[in-house]
Amino acid sequence: MRALIRLRRRLPLLLTARSSSSSSSEPHEIPTVYSFLQPSIFAPRPRPQPPPPPPPPAHDTAPRKTLPVADAEALESSLLTAVSEGRSDNAWLAFKSLAASSRAPSPHAAAALVSHLAGAAGAHHRLGLKRAFAAAVFLLEKSPHAAPVPEPALGALFSALAAAGSTAPALALARAMLRCGRLLPAFSVWGHPLIEITRDDAGAFAAFLNVFDEACKLVVEEKAPAEAAAMRPDLAACNAVLAGCCRRLGSMADAERILETMSAVGVSPDLESFGSLAFLYAWRGVSNRVDELNTLLDALGFSKKGFFKNLISGYLKSSSFELVSLFILRAVKEHRVGDGNGFDVDTYREVSQCFVDHARIRELAQLIIQAQEIELTQQPMSVEESVGFGIVNACVELGLLDKAHSILDEMTAQGASVGLAVYSSILKAYCKEQKTAEAAQLVAEISAAGLQLDAGSYDALIDASMTAHDFQSAFALFKDMREARLPELRSSYLTIMTGLTENNRPGLMASFLDSVVDDPRIEIATHDWNSIIHAFCKVGRLEDARRTYRRMLFLRFEPNNQTYLSLINGYVSAEKYFNVLILWTEVRRKGTDFNHELIDAFLYALVKGGFFDMAMQVIDKAQEFKIFIDKWRYKQAFMETHKKLKVAKLRKRNFRKMEALIAFKNWAGLNT
Repeated sequence: MRALIRLRRRLPLLLTARSSSSSSSEPHEIPTVYSFLQPSIFAPRPRPQPPPPPPPPAHDTAPRKTLPVADAEALESSLLTAVSEGRSDNAWLAFKSLAASSRAPSPHAAAALVSHLAGAAGAHHRLGLKRAFAAAVFLLEKSPHAAPVPEPALGALFSALAAAGSTAPALALARAMLRCGRLLPAFSVWGHPLIEITRDDAGAFAAFLNVFDEACKLVVEEKAPAEAAAMRPDLAACNAVLAGCCRRLGSMADAERILETMSAVGVSPDLESFGSLAFLYAWRGVSNRVDELNTLLDALGFSKKGFFKNLISGYLKSSSFELVSLFILRAVKEHRVGDGNGFDVDTYREVSQCFVDHARIRELAQLIIQAQEIELTQQPMSVEESVGFGIVNACVELGLLDKAHSILDEMTAQGASVGLAVYSSILKAYCKEQKTAEAAQLVAEISAAGLQLDAGSYDALIDASMTAHDFQSAFALFKDMREARLPELRSSYLTIMTGLTENNRPGLMASFLDSVVDDPRIEIATHDWNSIIHAFCKVGRLEDARRTYRRMLFLRFEPNNQTYLSLINGYVSAEKYFNVLILWTEVRRKGTDFNHELIDAFLYALVKGGFFDMAMQVIDKAQEFKIFIDKWRYKQAFMETHKKLKVAKLRKRNFRKMEALIAFKNWAGLNT
C-alpha cells in the first residue's frame, strides 16, 4: 500500500517525463503521412525509415491557387453526391481538388467521405482505408474547423482499421489526432479499437501506451470538467490497458504508472484492476507486493474474489509450483474454494495442464491429499466444490483421462485415502465414453474403499448401461440407489423409462414401474402409466395394455383423456371395436372431461364397429359439451363398413338396433 501511495505522489513528474521521452523514442513510430501520392503507409516496414528531408522554404511560402467560394461549394456538392451514389473515385477526386486549393470540406462532407471510404467493400476495401486514413490525417492537420472529422466518422475509421489489422496506421492516426491541437474526441471513439488491435502484440501495445499517456495528460490539463469527462477513458478501458501491462508486458513500472494515471484522471480501480496486479506480482515473484495488495484489499473492504485465482495464474506463469500448491491450500483454509471467491473451471484447467506438461503428477496427487485433509475439518461441501474433483475433472475435460487415473494411482501409492470427489469425475468420464468394464472396476474400488456413490455418479452409470442396452445392470444400479437411501431418484428413474420407451420395451417398463410405485421419492403420476399403455398398444400387445390400465385403476391413479386415446387407437388398429364399446360404457359411467379429440375417437370407432346406439350416446355427449362434429368423416366411415346394411333386415332381428341405425343415418344425412 505504501508503494501505491508513493507512486501516486510521483504522477506529475512521471507524466511530464513520459511526454518528453515519447518524442525521442517510440516503438512502431510511423511518420505522419497524408500525401495522396504515398498510399504505402499500410505496407509493412522491415526497419525504421528516416524521416524525409523538409521541403525547401520556397515551397512553404509559395501561394496556392484559391478556388472561388462558388466553385468550392460546387466541388463539395459533387463530393456528397458521389458518396451518396457510391462513386468512391469521383468523391476522392473532388476531395483532392478541394485540398489542393487550400479549401477543406465542411465537417459534414468530411464525415461522409471518411465514413464511406472506411466502409468500402470487396476489392476496394484496402484502397478505401488508405484514402480514408490520408484524408483524416490531412483534415486533422490542415482544416480550419474546430472538429474537422466528426467523432462518428473517426470511430468508423478506427474500427475499420482495427478490423483490417492495420495497427501502424491506426497508431499514426491517433498521434495525428493528439498533436493537431484540437479537443480530444471521446476515448471510446479511438481508444477501444486501439486496445483491441494492440493487446496481443507486445511491441504494438508498448507503442499504444505512449499514445495513452499523451491522451491522459490532455485529460488532466483540460480545465472544463465536462470536456475532461468526455475525453476520459472509462474503467473498462483502463483495466484493459492495465491488464496489457501486467499480463502481456509483465512490466511493474508500466502497470503502477497506469494505476497512478487512473487516479489522476479520476478513475477508481476495482477488483479486476487488483486482479491484474496480483497476477503481475506473482509472476515476478515480488512477495512483499503480494502482501501489500492483500492488506490493501482488506483495508478497502474489497472482496477477495479472483485474488487467489490471479495469484495462481501468475505463479503458474513463472512455474512456481510450490507456491501454486501453497496458495491453493491457503484458499481452502480460508473457505474460498466453493464460496464463489475462489477457483473456477478455467483455473483448475490451467493448474492441471501446467502440472501435467511439467510431469508434476506426484505434486498434483500430494496437493489433493493435503486439500482433502483440510476439507474434512470444515463444514460439509458438495463433491463438485472440492479441490480433488476440480483437478481430476479438469484433466478429464482436457482429454487427459489417463493422467487423471495416474493421479488416482499416485494417491493410492502414497497410502492416502482417495475421496469420492476424485473417483466421481473419472467414473463419469468412463460412462460417457461407454467404457463399462473400466467403470465397473472403478465402482468395485469405490465400494472397497467404503465410499458411497452420489446420485450423479449413479445416473451416469445407469445412462451408460441403458445406452449399451444392458437393462438388467441399470435395474440393479437403481436398486442400489434405493437401498443407499439417496434422496434424489427421479433423474435416474426417467433415464431408465426413457431408454425403455425408445427401445420399445413396454414389458420391462411395466415391471420396473410396478417395482418402484410405492417409493415416495419418485412421485409416480398418470403420465407414467400412459407411457406404458401407449407403448403396449404401439406394438399390438393390447391385453397387456388393458392389464396395465386395470393395475393403474387398482392403485388409484386417475386415467385421463390420453389414457383412453391410447387404448382406443390400439383397439381400432386391431379392429377390436367391442373393446371400445366396453371402454365407452365405463368412461360414460365414471365421467371425464371430454374434448374434441376423445369424442372423435370414440365416435369413429363405434361407427366402424356398427354400435349405432352407443354412437348416438357419443353424439349426445358432444352436444352436451358443445363440441363440433364433422359429419363427413362419419359418413365416410359408415359407407366404408356398412354400405350394404339394410334397415328392413335389421328390423326383423333387432328393432332397437334398427332405431339406432335410422337415428344415426338421419343425423349424418344418409337418408337423403
